[in-house]
Amino acid sequence: MRNIKTITISLPPEQLRRAERLAKKQSRTMSELFREGLRRLEAEEQQRPVADLASVLRLIRQSAREAGLDTMTRREINAEVEAARKERTTKTDSSRKR
Repeated sequence: MRNIKTITISLPPEQLRRAERLAKKQSRTMSELFREGLRRLEAEEQQRPVADLASVLRLIRQSAREAGLDTMTRREINAEVEAARKERTTKTDSSRKR
């Protein structure tokens, strides 16, 4: 008993010809070609969040450089964070009193 399921897909004629040529060139069956395509898409999908995070970090670093914040020491960064938190807490406290 086989542990696979047969499916039918629709392709435009030119895309089908390209797939057949590629399968022949790589000595694969059409099924193997499409299974490999699916595996690659799955691998790409798993890598996407990492790539997105890397892009965001690059943008943050670039923004920091443009603002001159890339030369701050850890002590200066911590002081800025603490001041921002204190300011936020003060605003929150004053809005609660109203």
